[in-house]
Amino acid sequence: MGRLDALRQFNLIQWLREERQSRKLILFIVFVALLLDNMLLTVVVPIIPSYLYNLDESADIALNGTSSPQTPPGAFHSIVSLYDNTVKSSGFNATAGPAAMVTPTPTAAALTQNSSDCPQSASKLLNENVKVGMLFASKATVQLITNPFIGPLTNRIGYQLPIFAGFCIMFISTIMFAFSSSYTLLFLARSLQGVGSSCSSVAGMGMLASVYTNDEERGHAIGIALGGLALGVLVGPPFGSVMYDFVGKTAPFLILAFLALFDGALQLFVLQPTKVEPESQKGTPLLTLMKDPYILIAAGAICFGNMAIAMMEPTLPIWMMETMCARKWQLGIAFLPASISYLIGTNIFATLAHKMGRWLCALIGMIVVGISVICVPFAGDIYGLIVPNFGVGFAIGMVDSSMMPIMGYLVDLRHVSVYGSVYAIADVAFCMGFALGPSIGGSVAESIGFPWLMTLIGIVDILFAPLCLFLRNPPGQEEKIAILMDTNCSMKTRSYSTQGTYYQGENMDPEYDDYD
Repeated sequence: MGRLDALRQFNLIQWLREERQSRKLILFIVFVALLLDNMLLTVVVPIIPSYLYNLDESADIALNGTSSPQTPPGAFHSIVSLYDNTVKSSGFNATAGPAAMVTPTPTAAALTQNSSDCPQSASKLLNENVKVGMLFASKATVQLITNPFIGPLTNRIGYQLPIFAGFCIMFISTIMFAFSSSYTLLFLARSLQGVGSSCSSVAGMGMLASVYTNDEERGHAIGIALGGLALGVLVGPPFGSVMYDFVGKTAPFLILAFLALFDGALQLFVLQPTKVEPESQKGTPLLTLMKDPYILIAAGAICFGNMAIAMMEPTLPIWMMETMCARKWQLGIAFLPASISYLIGTNIFATLAHKMGRWLCALIGMIVVGISVICVPFAGDIYGLIVPNFGVGFAIGMVDSSMMPIMGYLVDLRHVSVYGSVYAIADVAFCMGFALGPSIGGSVAESIGFPWLMTLIGIVDILFAPLCLFLRNPPGQEEKIAILMDTNCSMKTRSYSTQGTYYQGENMDPEYDDYD
């Protein structure tokens, strides 16, 4: 039996060596990289608001000797819980006896606070909107700044080194999250994650676009890779909330760090990131791609579609704590319907969008996103969030699985087929949604309230949807020929149709499994 197990292990290693340049293995590596990156992205969603609130409360207890320094000792406040339709006290009752007025010790206060479902300071909780929003936005902001450099860099040195660098940076960021106990260190860890995410996402998507040259196959492969992103978004919030509530803050990040080591070992073995492999042809300049109106429309759909869920990440948990007295584990579970439906949507429309038209899929998706987010504040309890959150996730899955492949198609159709820069633009759009969403969303929610915030972003998504009509039949053949003549590139003959790009060449067989 031991020899049989050893033989199986030997066969696996041998297979990995033989299939080192297999497209399927490369797809698996990108899948795992996006999975871990987005698990780290979302695992903090239910942890940070509650953790920062507890840090602030503990600091007030240590400095002022009271858990509610802004509230007179005899004051009585109450919070109406929409979760179970009860009124729960917040603060001290004026009729309480002398024993209730004794100043609690920091340890006792912390234990009491952790066991309570309701926050003790509503004003302090509202102030957390801005702090949490800025911390969540820091990752996307740094990623937004880094992407324009990573895209052209992949054209010069290839995709292997950047994606491995992304793993290394993400591992360091995860360890920092595990052991950081201040807002400053958490902010630094979140920002550092933005650099690693930029390397992983831009290089990963560019690598897939370069090895899956058929438009339909590329759409399917990118849909599977986005499934890794969706699975990370799916697992992250409930995993983080349950581990934080029952084990502690450090545990979920240490588990993620261990999984990241597996991904790094796989990349090191398969991709061999010590070699520099630049693209064989010079790609279209980044600024030229950014001036392409069709690329901008696709990027805008990615941006505004994801901005909806980005605005919900810092504000929905706080709104639930304020109105529903939600427990820690419920803060992450609330995002579970959106995560599941995103996973379903990306897998369904990875193939279906190519048949029905990616422009139509994106148009419908943007409208559904808008309607769903407008319905979120009407939820009376945590169960009422299931349907609107499911609609948000499913619709964003429609948009992402349509627009990510169309970015590569537009480059094939209108520019030189080098993909690092165009997927840098796609990632910039994605990050702009997750940078502006939390930062603006936190401030707007504090000023006019969570329901109006959801109404505003819903209207924006619905108004943007008709622009997807321009992606129905983008012009490109004449521009492609002109670019090929100007750059004197020797490329394989390609024929274009309104539904995709079909390659005619000796290595364009769908089963061709190697890449340079």
